[in-house]
Amino acid sequence: MHSLWRTLDRGTLRDIALVCLADAMVGAAFGAISVSGGLPPWVPVVMSLVVFAGGAQFAAVGVVLSGGAPIAAVAAGLVLNARLLPFGFAIGDVLGGRWWTRLTGAHLMTDEAVAFVLRDGDPHRRHAAFWACGLGLFVSWNAAVVLGALAGRGIGDTGALGLDAAFPAVLLALVLPSLAEGNVRNPALLGAVVAVAATPFLPAGLPVLLALTGLVLAIRAPAPLPDREVR
Repeated sequence: MHSLWRTLDRGTLRDIALVCLADAMVGAAFGAISVSGGLPPWVPVVMSLVVFAGGAQFAAVGVVLSGGAPIAAVAAGLVLNARLLPFGFAIGDVLGGRWWTRLTGAHLMTDEAVAFVLRDGDPHRRHAAFWACGLGLFVSWNAAVVLGALAGRGIGDTGALGLDAAFPAVLLALVLPSLAEGNVRNPALLGAVVAVAATPFLPAGLPVLLALTGLVLAIRAPAPLPDREVR
């Protein structure tokens, strides 16, 4: 473990620490909102340990707190976590060859850890960055969720503090960077329109799944033509 930290430069360690701090703040909000919304404190704690996927956790708990069925909550989380599958192919070399390291690495895989791996070409630094970020986030996120869950027991009205807006705000922050591309923005807008239109008529959680119809535009969208040099 000592050699792991020595492999990384101070700049990378600083960036990882800042990411852990930012995620800890979100984790505390997740724990507080889950408990103040009516869930037992152990639910967000166990979910964070077992699932360890902030966006999926927010989506699943958001569906449950709005009255949706558990199956809809699970489906919403799975849809969000589907993006991790191509990530696994992209950074498979940093997970090691043993089955238990690959299994542990798969559980610790997050958008942030993948970003640190992809920005460096050196195999040793890629490996060190992934495990440093993954382990750091796992510890900081889960510790913050516990503190947030304990604090949530004393919060009576999440709306008074504005915490009721944290679920949609976090999910919006997750998708905003991707909306710059038209082939992502158009299916997302179609899915949003479908979900909003279906909300008055369907049980909570189902409009989110129905929004997947927006993927029709992604399937039908033509691949962009490669840039050609003008002569």
